[in-house]
Amino acid sequence: MFTANSMNCLCEALGFALPGNGTILAEDPRRNELVRKASRRIVGLVNENLKPRDILTRKALLNAFALDFAMGGSTNTILHSLAIATEAELDFDFAELNGLSAKTPYICKVSPATMDVHIEDVDRAGGVSAILRELSRVEGLLDLSAMTVTGKTLGENIADAEVTDRRIIRSIDEPYSATGGLAVLYGNLAPQGAVVKTGAVAPEMMKHTGPAKVYDCQDDAIKGIMEGDVKTGDVVVIRYEGPKGGPGMPEMLSPTSAIMGRGLGESVALITDGRFSGGSRGACVGHVSPEAADKGPIAALRNGDMVTIDIPLRSISMELSDREIEERLASLKDFEPKIRKGYLARYAKLVTSANTGAVLKNPVSCEI
Repeated sequence: MFTANSMNCLCEALGFALPGNGTILAEDPRRNELVRKASRRIVGLVNENLKPRDILTRKALLNAFALDFAMGGSTNTILHSLAIATEAELDFDFAELNGLSAKTPYICKVSPATMDVHIEDVDRAGGVSAILRELSRVEGLLDLSAMTVTGKTLGENIADAEVTDRRIIRSIDEPYSATGGLAVLYGNLAPQGAVVKTGAVAPEMMKHTGPAKVYDCQDDAIKGIMEGDVKTGDVVVIRYEGPKGGPGMPEMLSPTSAIMGRGLGESVALITDGRFSGGSRGACVGHVSPEAADKGPIAALRNGDMVTIDIPLRSISMELSDREIEERLASLKDFEPKIRKGYLARYAKLVTSANTGAVLKNPVSCEI
């Protein structure tokens, strides 16, 4: 469930891709046939006057998130889906995600959450349609009336789907967990939220308290990890790597890989206002909002401050009073952009927070 596979599956649940699109491998002959079907279907959509916004509705978005949580997809899916919702002008709040996750069973655990199951196994077990059919047994979870690019509803698309391997796609009665494989954490460290892939966190790290080891960029963090500065129990903090600070919110695959490579994956946590690769695993909390470049609370952290991550309680906090946080933030200089000209400089000025999809805000009205 790396980011590409995750988004491919979500597009199918969203109704924007034909059944099978999420899991058929690139070199599978069925992929060529799917391309031909998609080409013909595009012409059909035009003839039927079925438009993107007829398909991209709030109920379709919620269906996609339900699949995401059931499969424990990449944390990037939340960022991308929020951006899609914003562009489609859908009424959706980041804070709604935990409520949806709470009623979505985690029934399909795929690499990197486990090394035993890959996307081809999911395809063999029935694919996205089979997962959605199983989820449809949860009362009120899916809206099967959502229209799709097939010209049929989601319910019609999955009506004949079957799970052929219960080792890969579990029953909703025997899930890996009763709640979804992704979660949003809140607290004085992330007042506007942060994202974690719960399905890829070791049981012993679901609750963790440790001293912060703070780095103001990814490169410094990698150096510190590789040189042994990070010890068992630490909470690595990588900041000023958010949408504005990066700029562009780079992924933290190298630091997470370094932590795993040094045998610290089940004893060290990592939090960042940046994002992660879909291949990242471990106690990795990203998309911390507001970001450090906007003087979010993560900018107030200092080495040694105690940080607590409590995933079951959906909480992330630091042992500082509100007054201490305010005083530390007030003492900071204004953020100095890393890039001062060109597209990325303009991007940094216009980009919004990760909790709204890191989309660009319009500096002027374009209405006529």
